Amino acid sequence: MNAAPEGSRRTDPQRLAALPEPRLEFVFEIRATIAPDVHIGRGVDEELSFTPVTGGSVHGPALTGEVLNGGGDWAVTRSGTAQLEARYLIRAADGAAIDVLNRGYFRATPELIARMESGEDLPESTEGLYFRTAPVFQTDAPAHRWLAEHQFIGLARDDAGQVCIRVFVLQ
Repeated sequence: MNAAPEGSRRTDPQRLAALPEPRLEFVFEIRATIAPDVHIGRGVDEELSFTPVTGGSVHGPALTGEVLNGGGDWAVTRSGTAQLEARYLIRAADGAAIDVLNRGYFRATPELIARMESGEDLPESTEGLYFRTAPVFQTDAPAHRWLAEHQFIGLARDDAGQVCIRVFVLQ
């Protein structure tokens, strides 16, 4: 990290203490149904794959609706960690269309991957499992505009052939 330019404001410990602590509030869970991965491949050090999104649901205190068929998740895996970028649409219960761009990371021990591939559902808190996302939403629907104006964090897991993402707004 480079030193701050001369004349710039230095970090004041009292000023840092005045910053609010980040707080997460659960808003909804996305349950995206997926089709089998399509292996694209790239080389020895990384692997590119695509996972189609075929539907699903959205339920929670702040949003309900359905995940529309179409879109999907591109994953580049390097050194055991997959960098994810999913793009799909949600249709809210009131009919509004919501675009989702969800980037994140997935990594698990080989033992956990084997358990998941055998159909076992593992909670987000499982030791050795890291599946986190940062969804970004776009819509022009006034009732859902708040989605396009906040930062979100997703805690994800695989559950019976669905990718389940508990979405929290960062306050």
